[in-house]
Amino acid sequence: MPIIKSAIKRAKQTIVRRERNVGIKRDMKAATKDFLAKRTSVSLSKATSELDKAANKCIQKKNTVTRDKAHIATL
Repeated sequence: MPIIKSAIKRAKQTIVRRERNVGIKRDMKAATKDFLAKRTSVSLSKATSELDKAANKCIQKKNTVTRDKAHIATL
């Protein structure tokens, strides 16, 4: 555990950011799995929306998201 005040704050910020990032990743994966389970236009738009959100927040690289969107769109 850090002793310096700024290091304590940095550790708290890291925890909050990690929880937020894990939540966005979880939503992205769930939306993609839902689309793969039943392929409808509504689930496709939801999956692409979640993928775009992950790319905009720099959780996944833009090229990775583009590749995933192209893959699910061809299905």
